[in-house]
Amino acid sequence: MSCKATLVTVALALLVSSTPLKSDNGISVPLHKRSSLTNEDGTFAYGRAVEETVAAHNKYQMNGQIFLANLGKLPKGFTQLPLRQLPDNLKRDTGSVSLTDEEDGSLWAGTISIGTPAQKFVVDFDTGSSDLWVPSSTCTASVCTSKHQYSAKLSNTSKHKNGTFSIRYGGGDSVSGPIYSETVAVSGISVTGQAFSPVTTLASNLPVDGIFGLGYPSISQLKQNPWVNSAKSQGVLDSAVFGFKLATNGSELFLGGTNEALYSGDIEYHSIDTSNGFWQATGGSVVVDGKTVVSGLETIIDSGTTLIYGPPASVAKLYAAIPDAKLFDSTNGFYSFPCASIPSVGFSWGGKTWYISAENFNLGTTAQGSDQCVGAIGAQEFGFGNSVYLVGDRFMQNVYTAFSFEDEKVGFAVLS
Repeated sequence: MSCKATLVTVALALLVSSTPLKSDNGISVPLHKRSSLTNEDGTFAYGRAVEETVAAHNKYQMNGQIFLANLGKLPKGFTQLPLRQLPDNLKRDTGSVSLTDEEDGSLWAGTISIGTPAQKFVVDFDTGSSDLWVPSSTCTASVCTSKHQYSAKLSNTSKHKNGTFSIRYGGGDSVSGPIYSETVAVSGISVTGQAFSPVTTLASNLPVDGIFGLGYPSISQLKQNPWVNSAKSQGVLDSAVFGFKLATNGSELFLGGTNEALYSGDIEYHSIDTSNGFWQATGGSVVVDGKTVVSGLETIIDSGTTLIYGPPASVAKLYAAIPDAKLFDSTNGFYSFPCASIPSVGFSWGGKTWYISAENFNLGTTAQGSDQCVGAIGAQEFGFGNSVYLVGDRFMQNVYTAFSFEDEKVGFAVLS
């Protein structure tokens, strides 16, 4: 796909491009959100936020292990860390750990179908992973009973493959199962022979049926192309490009291009470092109240992570620029700030500064009646090094976000 940016000597042009990767033949997938990290009384949902943080930590430790297994080395600059466990007071009485439940989740979910005839599933579309899995009809775990379950016996396009699939999520719990290839359809667009796992072990009660990975093949535990890549290679999508709008209403995943009706102006695209298998944009900085406080960052844009996390020293510097901000929870890296003066915090990659709204930055008060609120950027050591931020939905809700396998770029635009 062509790019509007030309080779010029201006440094900014090397960092930023406005490549309108659009398609008249793309498909729209409506998404809906599963609640938030703020309680109904306006207080910070601490327990759910800790669950999200543990899940994000373990997800990227598993990504590192998968990358090592696939390529024989760890991602550049990555240090493998132990998996985290949830505190005992956040675990279920059964001993199993839930990332979240149906009422209290924070994932963005949409519907796909698997098999012939179609069996429908509600999945989280996740740019931070690369595999597809849903529960199997042979799953005996109690959490499977409330979910849609895949039956190979009911599909005439099901093919069993060699090997097994296993991934760990929050609290050390795992999902595992056999590997199959199947016909997988999203909004009427079908891919044949798509690798996935109908999991028979499911210890974590995600508020969806399964996960639909949109990352790079190098972090696929199945060692296969994700659906978008397969759809492009089979000619059922014009381009391996997709765009997200995450908002209170009208949320959408658009596959095969971007939906111009949902944003205004050009998309500001930025090159990514694909060597680690992530949507990792380079040349980033954090801006607080109009001033750059942290620069030289790489940023992993992850639709499957709710919050935003950065290295502890970098995040401490960020909050030092916010008057009267302080560390609220040293274990999980949450900071607080005065509710009466919510800061203006944004990210820039050399072009426009993309700000996080007050609503998205503020996770709620530290306690009922408190004048201190919790910020959406947490300090965490995930093994990425000293200059990598994990940027999740609390940022993505403020912009239209486009991902291009075609040009290996990620981009942002103003929501319409």
